[in-house]
Amino acid sequence: MSELLARHRAVMPSWLPLYYESPLEIVGGKGARVTDAEGRTYLDFFTGIVTNMLGYDVAEVREAVERQIARGVVHTSTLYLIRSQVELAEKIARLSGIPDAKVFFTNSGTEANETALLLATHARGSDEVLALRGSYHGRSFGTVAVTGNKAWKNSSLSPLNVHYLHGTDHSSPAFRHLSEQEYIDVCVADLREVLDTTAPNVACLIAEPVQGVGGFAMPPDGLYAAYKEVLDEHGILLVSDEVQTGWGRTGTSFFGIGNHGVTPDAMTFAKGLGNGFAVGGVVARGDLMDGLKALGVATFGGNPVSMAAAGATLDYVLEHDLQGNALRQGDTIIDGLRALREFDCVKDVRGKGLMFAIEMVDPATGAPSSPLAGRVLEATRERGLLVGKGGVHGNVLRMAPPLTLSTEEAAEGRDILLDAVRSVADQA
Repeated sequence: MSELLARHRAVMPSWLPLYYESPLEIVGGKGARVTDAEGRTYLDFFTGIVTNMLGYDVAEVREAVERQIARGVVHTSTLYLIRSQVELAEKIARLSGIPDAKVFFTNSGTEANETALLLATHARGSDEVLALRGSYHGRSFGTVAVTGNKAWKNSSLSPLNVHYLHGTDHSSPAFRHLSEQEYIDVCVADLREVLDTTAPNVACLIAEPVQGVGGFAMPPDGLYAAYKEVLDEHGILLVSDEVQTGWGRTGTSFFGIGNHGVTPDAMTFAKGLGNGFAVGGVVARGDLMDGLKALGVATFGGNPVSMAAAGATLDYVLEHDLQGNALRQGDTIIDGLRALREFDCVKDVRGKGLMFAIEMVDPATGAPSSPLAGRVLEATRERGLLVGKGGVHGNVLRMAPPLTLSTEEAAEGRDILLDAVRSVADQA
């Protein structure tokens, strides 16, 4: 055990996981590559949990932050006007497509989802919330309550009355025989039954367009539009959790919910917007945002340094058409990885844009296999590639490279993944 690992275990909580049998310390980075404390360089396909959206050492972001720090002001609080905060909010409101949108900045996705839940439950005068099975929305008391993933749910206590819907379990035995449209119809029928039998006064549905921690499981395109028709009949609000799917990552839409052809009442965001700097927030209809009666602040939310980083990051995404690049490079990688479906230990290869996953199962039983996923995780590291691991059963390799990924880097990462999975499959 390394000295740093021993010190980590002595002072950090046991429930704070580390990747790899020998956890690595990242000390440097440039573009899509990082370097560890031993001097080895890796192609990074996980980007600090879908957060370093532009990669590392991006001049435009670094210079924007340095200019702000050079002014001597890193914090003022929202009790004062912050020009960069207003400018960024204007851009996000416009890009959201939400009518008369307003924006509130936080420090994280957890905080953003807490805020959205507060807005919705206050507006509707109800503590009832709909969420999806397999979902993840944060680690606070309220967001754990709406998380439908047992691996991240530390408490059965809840400040909310939560009802879980289907949406990403098309491959389960109960539904696998259905066509995509038939599955949508069954999900909508189930929603109506939930509302008729157990949830008389629901505030909102909070849902991820692609379930990040859930192993990039995703509903069929159009499901949320079908859900919204039912929600609108009851006045129920729709909150899209875009913490991992925002800013063009899925390639086919700027926000993940766009793949369903629907505009939500509110969207939450975080992670990639700051390219590593702490930023999150909610963009919502103005009447919904203004509906709270008590005062509220976010002491560090929307601070000048994070706003400088986020503004530069968003400008870079738009000026370089990184949504288009995500679609092109994602197609290259996902199309290549589909060859892995020939192995009995690979249940699925799925994804949208630069957000894709490989699901591992026991080749003899077809049961989810976290150990096999762990072996692939180690095998990719040995070959110079960093990937993530998730899913309800911990059996999914999930990847979200920088949106700046080049054609050569996409091919390199794809080929490493192919080789790593094949090597594990041969030994399974």
